[in-house]
Amino acid sequence: QVQLLESGGGLVQPGGSLRLSCAAPGFSLQYYGIAWFRQAPGKEREGVSCIIGSGGSTDYADSVKGRFTISRDNAKNTVYLQMNSLKPEDTAVYYCATGRSYYCLGYDPQQFGSWGQGTQVTVSS
Repeated sequence: QVQLLESGGGLVQPGGSLRLSCAAPGFSLQYYGIAWFRQAPGKEREGVSCIIGSGGSTDYADSVKGRFTISRDNAKNTVYLQMNSLKPEDTAVYYCATGRSYYCLGYDPQQFGSWGQGTQVTVSS
């Protein structure tokens, strides 16, 4: 199990931006694909974005494509999610998770071994 620490959530107005961070202190993330998920009240957890171990390939859910950007700094053992043009429907608790592979192989939660505690993102005027 890897300890993952998310940060960067908060309250933002529609159209605003936030950058989430997912850190793994003392653990090298470079061998793992990392994904961001989110869960809104009353809804199932959904995959938002994924990045492979090297950072050379990324994937996005259709609902965030063109607005969110995932990136990673393996030297800092940190993965980021830059969220722009935020909408009220982006409101959710956001989680990062380590995949069981170097690659991004979909968003089945069972394919992810370690999860962070989550960070709340609220988009509201």
